[in-house]
Amino acid sequence: MIAIVDYVVGNVASVANMLEHIGEYGAVVTRDAAVIADADKIILPGVGAFEMGMANLHKFGLIEALNLAVIDKGAPTLGICLGMQLLTRSSEEGRVAGLGWLNAETVRFSFDPESELKVPHIGWDSVLAARQNPLIDSEMPSRFYFVHAFHVRCADDADVIATTDYGGTFTSAVNRANIFGVQFHPEKSHRYGMALLRRFVSL
Repeated sequence: MIAIVDYVVGNVASVANMLEHIGEYGAVVTRDAAVIADADKIILPGVGAFEMGMANLHKFGLIEALNLAVIDKGAPTLGICLGMQLLTRSSEEGRVAGLGWLNAETVRFSFDPESELKVPHIGWDSVLAARQNPLIDSEMPSRFYFVHAFHVRCADDADVIATTDYGGTFTSAVNRANIFGVQFHPEKSHRYGMALLRRFVSL
């Protein structure tokens, strides 16, 4: 069973619909700690503020269940957008600690005032595999849909599995052991998103 964590930050229905579209019917949208702790796989979606995301995970009593499933049991886990950022130790967006599953921090895009680049980064962009990995096709670039003002900066380059160029190279996908994260939205990325979710489901 795949648990899509509903912590009232993000479009969980879109993720569930995309999984159903690819034929994965064993997914449930839940904030039940017992269901999450017992899940075979975890998806942590999210859109919005880092502090609100962590506050809601605490509010619904999900931190212990997530740590049990992901760290103790090793359930394959995918963080999407804000969900990926919550995998890190901290964010420039607020003062609260993240889940800390990755040795990384979340930072805001910072461009020269004269730059034509906008924050947030919105729209379709190329994602290049940094190394062979289970999620991103290493043979050719893929295109995914982004909506974000912050991005993850890893302390260990080995955790970076894909990058994107937006005023410079930033990390757009990560992996350490059973923990994966993508800054883009596979649930909004049509065939590329479906292919990525199929790969995650098959882990």
